[in-house]
This record gives sequence, C-alpha cells and structure tokens, in this order.
Amino acid sequence: MANDPIHQFHIQRLFPIEVGGLDLSFTNSSLFMVATVAAASVFLIFATGGRGLVPTRMQSIAEMAYEFVAGMLRSSAGTEGMRFFPLVFSLFMFVLVANLFGMFPYFFTVTSHIIVTFVLSMIVILTVTIYGFMRHGARFLNLFVPAGVPAALIPIVAPIEVISFLSRPVSLSVRLFANMLAGHITLKVFAGFVVSLGAMGGIGVAGAILPLGMTVALTGLEFLVAFLQAYVFTVLTCMYLNDAIHPSH
Repeated sequence: MANDPIHQFHIQRLFPIEVGGLDLSFTNSSLFMVATVAAASVFLIFATGGRGLVPTRMQSIAEMAYEFVAGMLRSSAGTEGMRFFPLVFSLFMFVLVANLFGMFPYFFTVTSHIIVTFVLSMIVILTVTIYGFMRHGARFLNLFVPAGVPAALIPIVAPIEVISFLSRPVSLSVRLFANMLAGHITLKVFAGFVVSLGAMGGIGVAGAILPLGMTVALTGLEFLVAFLQAYVFTVLTCMYLNDAIHPSH
C-alpha cells in the first residue's frame, strides 16, 4: 500500500452521511477543498489587513497575485472584463492553493479528480454562456460564425465552432486533472523505488541514489507545474470570458 501510486487518490469517507439514499458523506476531498478555501481566504485577509504604505512580504505576495490576474484579464478581455475579476481571481487562488497542498506528504490533491476540475470548468462555461446571452441576446450566436467566412461555408464552419465551444469544459478540466494526476503518480513511483531499493541493504542504497535524485528533481518540477496549471486554467478562462463580451471577434 505504501508504494501504490494510485492509493493517494482514493476517496475516503470521514463522516458518512446519507440522505434519502443519496451519499452526502464528508470525505477527504471535501476536507481539503474546505482547507483550500480557508487557507487562501486567511492568507489574503491577513496579507491585506494592514494595507501599509511599505508592504510586508505577505502583502507584496497578495498584491503581486492581484496584479498578475488583473493583467491577464485586461489583456485578454479588456477593461470590461474586470467585472469578472472576483470569479477569475477566486478560481486562480483555489487551483493554485489546491495544487500546492497536494505537494505536502499525506495531503490530498483535489485537482487530481476530474469531477472537481470539470465543475470548475462548467462554472466558467456557464458564466460565458449566460452572460453572453444576457448581454447580446441572439447576437451571441455570432461567436459560432467567424468574421469573414463566406456564406456558403457557414453550414460547415458553424457546427465545427459549436463542437469546439462544447469541448471547452472537457479540455479545460482534463488538462488540469491529467497533469496533476500524472505528475503525482510519477513522483510516487520514483519515491517508491527509493524505499524499495533502500530496504535491500548496501547495494540497494547505492542503487537508490539515481531515483532519489529524480524524486528531488520531479518535486521541484511539480511545484512549477502546480503554478503553471493554475496559470493556464486562468488565462484560458480569461480568453473564454472575452468571447462573452465580444462574441463577434
């Protein structure tokens, strides 16, 4: 069990709850989603509580995160896109903190489950769709007819654009889920090699040097991937929100 790379992703019921035959148990995934929201909230509250003219390190990090997300949103969706800043910033912080939590031993990586990443993706796509129709009405459908396409090609191009739009939540969720899942499995496999070889005595310890080095390198890479996946999820969200604001572009 200790060397099983899949065991770290198992859902475990902490407080079994069943209502009308529906399983509403509080699980380890639920616990770490709550912990992710709490950790991000506590950090931002304490970091921005003082609002000093000379910022502390925590305040500097919070301000950098704010400007980082705000810059992405402005460059992708323009100044009008800033109305979505609370949503985009919340998604960025949730994904980033959840990814970083997964790097700690015995912690749970909630973003390694596709149901979690798919729900986050659906929040983005539903926001784009609902806001697009509320603001533009039927003109939002121009999103599926790229500018400059000859009328004769519209029956071919429009279905392709619709399929592309419907595939967005799938690609957005699978990208985050697959990267976190694959990275943690690989890290667990190399760490398992270290433990297994180390138990074989002197020769095994010597042989464990290479997988140990790979484990250290992969750990550093996974911290980078944790940030990059939060960035990619956020920048794609900004691009999709731009379609809700400017569907004819």
